[in-house]
Amino acid sequence: MTDLPMSIAELQAFSEAKMHKVQRKFVARGVAANWTRDRNRQKLDEIGVVPRALVDVSMRDLATTVLGDELNFPIMCAPAGGQTGSHPDGEIAVARAAGAAGTLMALPVGSAYTIEEVGAAATGPIWFQHIHYSDELTEDFLPRLKPAGFTALILTVDAVGPFPMTDDLGETMSPGLRSFGSLRHRPDLLDEQGVTPWVGPNLTWDRLDWLRELAGGLPLVLKGIRNVEDATRAREHEVEGIVVSNHGGRQFDGGISSIELMPRIVEAVEGDIEIYFDSGIRSGLDVYRAMALGAKAVFVGRPVHWGLAYDGQEGVRRMLNILGSEFDKVMAYTGCTNVDQIVQAHVILPGDREDVHDDGNIL
Repeated sequence: MTDLPMSIAELQAFSEAKMHKVQRKFVARGVAANWTRDRNRQKLDEIGVVPRALVDVSMRDLATTVLGDELNFPIMCAPAGGQTGSHPDGEIAVARAAGAAGTLMALPVGSAYTIEEVGAAATGPIWFQHIHYSDELTEDFLPRLKPAGFTALILTVDAVGPFPMTDDLGETMSPGLRSFGSLRHRPDLLDEQGVTPWVGPNLTWDRLDWLRELAGGLPLVLKGIRNVEDATRAREHEVEGIVVSNHGGRQFDGGISSIELMPRIVEAVEGDIEIYFDSGIRSGLDVYRAMALGAKAVFVGRPVHWGLAYDGQEGVRRMLNILGSEFDKVMAYTGCTNVDQIVQAHVILPGDREDVHDDGNIL
């Protein structure tokens, strides 16, 4: 590569110049008027960080664990769909890049590659993200996870209809995109376009034990929890993890940003559930902001696509290195030598600003 991106913004610019126009729109788009997608960024940018001086930060440790899986830093690859549209290696490249960086990759249910193929390629921890399209699909996928090396199941709980794969040009999908290639052995579950039909949202709280049983007892993470009531119910059902996420504003428009929801959901579960964040992460500073508000780790979605489009596996590795290096620098400036030291006192929320003097000191 002649141009080496030094930030996620540069990576995005380089990658979008190479992407097919339909894939570029597929990755960038939200839903409806993009109100929620854009609010994710707006609200992250409203959070200030408080630097601290004369602290010995010469030795810093970015490592953490998520449900027992050890990570070199708290930045994970989200189950972003349509990855082969950004690079032919798609999910295989992401699994290898995540493992090489010492972090985790979550495989989307609509992967072009099978559960077994990604499991064989992975050199680090892998989780599986499932959307319940039908009982038949769920019964096929979940028993295959543990034998393939997956260590957790993510259930997307707020998908109530298929995500549209069209754009305003009337083109159905970008060249190279292979949706649900992971069901090559079950053509009976696919329609003529190679997509699994949507049966309807018939999954409820009382069926979580059925999912656990199918997945052989893997830890269960609920993605898309966006209110205190659902967070409390997840705690009552002994769910192991929550992803506070609006999917980058790609499923529903009108919900507030994920970062605005973090403090109240963290308070509701009282430390009984690991909480992860996604929706809008574009820098190591954003990673720090989310962790200061209670996230155990964060997922990144669109940056995975930009890394793939830039240079496949190496591009994803570059993306993770950028975020990790930036996060490390913010930790140093805030006087933190390990991730457990990142607390809410290290950030200034919009409502706190009346307590800040003109000289920057906090009352």
